[in-house]
Amino acid sequence: MKIAFQMDPVGAVDIDADSTFRLAEEAQARGHQLFYYEPDHLAYEEGRITARGHEMQVQRVRDKPAILGDMRKIDLAEMDVVWLRQDPPFDMHYITATHILDRLAGQTLVVNDPFWVRNYPEKLMVLDFPDLTPPTTVARDLETIREFKARHGDIILKPLYGAGGAGVFRLDESDRNLTSLHELFTGFSREPLIVQKFLPAVQKGDKRVILVDGEAVGAINRVPAKGEVRSNMHVGGRPEKIALSERDREICARIGPLLREKGQVFVGIDVIGDWLTEINLTSPTGIQELERFDDINVAGAIWDAVEARVAKP
Repeated sequence: MKIAFQMDPVGAVDIDADSTFRLAEEAQARGHQLFYYEPDHLAYEEGRITARGHEMQVQRVRDKPAILGDMRKIDLAEMDVVWLRQDPPFDMHYITATHILDRLAGQTLVVNDPFWVRNYPEKLMVLDFPDLTPPTTVARDLETIREFKARHGDIILKPLYGAGGAGVFRLDESDRNLTSLHELFTGFSREPLIVQKFLPAVQKGDKRVILVDGEAVGAINRVPAKGEVRSNMHVGGRPEKIALSERDREICARIGPLLREKGQVFVGIDVIGDWLTEINLTSPTGIQELERFDDINVAGAIWDAVEARVAKP
C-alpha cells in the first residue's frame, strides 16, 4: 500500500520511544511505501487534497531516523492510507487539518478518523462516561470552578486542550492560587478549563492502556517523578511494566465499541486507580514501551486492523 504520514518533523523523533516512527517502521517491514509531510504542507486545492513532502525510508539510526527523497507534491486521494499523527496542541490549525482530511472520505482511509478526532478531543470524550470518570467540570467561569473546589477540596486544574502535562496544577484544600491561575489562563486563552477531583492513586502511577480497533492490547504504568503529580513521560514520568486489571478491562469494554464505530484504530486511554481520566485520539503514544515490556508487536496489531479496513469492500 501507499501510506502517507502527516506528522511533526521526522528528524526530531526519538527512535526508541516515538510511536509514529514505530508505525512507519512496521509498515515498511510489510512492504508498504511511505510518504511523509508536515501539517503546514497539507492543502485544499480546487477540489483536490494535496501535500508537499517526501518519499521516506525509516531506519533505527539515532539523529537520522529517516532517509528522505526530494520534496514533491502528491494528491492524497492516491494514497491508500493517511495517518493523522501530528502532536497537539489541539488548536485551530489542528482542527482545520481535520476538516481538510475529512474531504478524503470514500477515497482514502484516514486514521484515526479525523471527523471524530475533531469531535472527541482528549478530555471531552470522557464526558460520555461520567460513571467511569472522577468528578469533572468544564468551565471558564471562575465562580463555577470555585464551587467545584468547595465541594471536592483537592483538585486538578488544567487547560481543556492542553497536552503532555503542560499547564497542569494541583490545588489542595489549603491552596489560595485559584483566582491567580484563572486570571493567568484566561488572560492568554479563550479556552475553558477542565477541573477534576484529585486522585491520590496517581502517586502509584497513571496507567496508559492502548486499544487497537476498540480492543485493549496492554498497558504501561507511568509513575510521576518525586514531588510531581504529573506522570507524563514528557515531564519525567517513569514507564513501568503493568498488567491490565479487571477494572481496566471493564472500562475498555464500555468504550471500545464506540471507538471502533468512530474509526479510532489506535487509542490510548489514561486510568488512575479505578478512574478513566482521558481518551487520547489525536496522537497517542506508548507503543514502543509496551512492546518492550510485554514482548508483543503492538504496531503489527495496529497495521492488521488498518489493512483489514482498507480491504473491506
